[in-house]
Amino acid sequence: MHSDAAPVRGRGVRGFLHASVAGSRASRAFAARGRTAVLNQLILCALVLVVATVGIFSHSLRNESLFLVGVVLVFAVGAATLAVPWTRFPRWLVYVLPLADIAAIAVMRVAEPMSGLGLVWVFPAMWLATLGAIGYVVQFVVITATYAVIVVTAGTTVWGYTTFLLPVAVLAVATTTFISSRRQRAQAHLLDKQAALLSGALQRAQRQEELVIDVLDAVDFGVLRIAPDGTVSVVNEALGRFQNTIPGFGARSREIENAYRADGVTPLPRAERPLFRALEGEVFENQVVWFGHPDERRHAMSITVRRMHDAEGADAGAVLIARDVTPEMTALRARDRLVASVSHELRTPLTSVLGYLDLAMDTLDDPEQARRSLEIAARNGERLLEIVADILAASSSSRLSVDMTISPEPVDVAELVAATAEAWRPRAAERALTIDTAGIEPAGAFADPLRLRQVLDNLVSNAVKYNRDGGAIFLGCTTDGSSTWILVRDTGTGIAEADLERLFERYFRARTDVEGTGLGLSISRDIIRAHGGDITVRTSRGLGSTFMVQLPVDERSEASVVAPDGQTRSSR
Repeated sequence: MHSDAAPVRGRGVRGFLHASVAGSRASRAFAARGRTAVLNQLILCALVLVVATVGIFSHSLRNESLFLVGVVLVFAVGAATLAVPWTRFPRWLVYVLPLADIAAIAVMRVAEPMSGLGLVWVFPAMWLATLGAIGYVVQFVVITATYAVIVVTAGTTVWGYTTFLLPVAVLAVATTTFISSRRQRAQAHLLDKQAALLSGALQRAQRQEELVIDVLDAVDFGVLRIAPDGTVSVVNEALGRFQNTIPGFGARSREIENAYRADGVTPLPRAERPLFRALEGEVFENQVVWFGHPDERRHAMSITVRRMHDAEGADAGAVLIARDVTPEMTALRARDRLVASVSHELRTPLTSVLGYLDLAMDTLDDPEQARRSLEIAARNGERLLEIVADILAASSSSRLSVDMTISPEPVDVAELVAATAEAWRPRAAERALTIDTAGIEPAGAFADPLRLRQVLDNLVSNAVKYNRDGGAIFLGCTTDGSSTWILVRDTGTGIAEADLERLFERYFRARTDVEGTGLGLSISRDIIRAHGGDITVRTSRGLGSTFMVQLPVDERSEASVVAPDGQTRSSR
């Protein structure tokens, strides 16, 4: 992200870094000059050693003592050159050593005028020339003056071009060294600038790479980068989570068994697997793949693959993007089921209403028959109202919207349970079901009577629909002073263990062969929880199910109470 304050904050640090880089560059240059000086001094020492050895053993030296003084001085400078830590001492001290060499060579030149040792001034001249313009001027002035003094004191009377040949030759060598040294320093400076630019570019590239990685890890969809050779080069955190939590996702050997097409039923062939298609160079968008066995908890992934190209237009691999669309696909399926269910649920009672109304109109001369037809039409009309009420309650944007509509007050729960039993006896009688109310005990609660009656109707309705013909329904209620418990038990087929987790989900139906919208239990639990209570269920396959409703007796009831079955449950 761009920030106007960033350059201001970084100015001081950047200046410090530039100063540090410049200082280190100067130190490296100074150290390089030191290494050159050491090399020159070693060569000079070797040359002087050879000359001294030849002169001593040949007994050709005119002033051997003075000559040896110069030799000793040269070797002393050599030892100092090796011992001096070039990066620690002031730079002006460096000029002392080559000047000492010039003096030592002058001593040897005076001791042996005809030996031609003046040419050896080339070495300290080259040394000083490498130190810059000041060193170049110093060597020229000192060597020329020293040579002139030696020539004048030697009593030379004839001045010819040979007299000036030595200083000119030394000056030429020093000039060449000075120019070469400047060129080398310029090249080193240019290389340092290029290295700094490359280092800055590398740091920027690293920062951009870190930024891209942070962004990729922050998104909630998986990103997989496939190189042109088929290797995986980038995987973000979301894709790693998908691989760890979704069985079959990312496992090439198992993907055929655990991957299904968008319908969730048809196994996905190997040739249609997203990763295989991406490796084959295909480009596609939003391929929906279901992972997991149809009888287990499943995940739906929407996968898109795009090809990438480099600056020259060549293929640079592909990017695979995976997004978990399980909630979306589940919602779409629930919508389809709801539309089909509502269409069926509304059509059946509406057809019955119209049919019995026509029958009542045709039997007006038989009041008893007309009354029975109208009663049946009325019950189906009530059924239509229940379906519409459930759909309206479920379509609310807030899952706990019932909190805004309840009006709790002290109610007689036993009276509401008994009234519900009487209302459902005619419907239960149609299937030869008995409703046992022997378990009703005096009990009160702080609840909305209309909402509580809606919950009881939903629970008894399910007990009627999911029961066996000729079975029984047991209703009861009791209280322990702080909470009131309502029991609804049937002798039906029970609920499968796998369906218990989703029993209170909206639009979920354990059996599709029984009429219903799958909204009753979800709405009922929302209503009870809005009162500060809860609904629990126990089931035995083939023996029936028991629903337990817990409600507070008043507004000050404790949140945790003991149920009649001896289990402790939270009311909130």
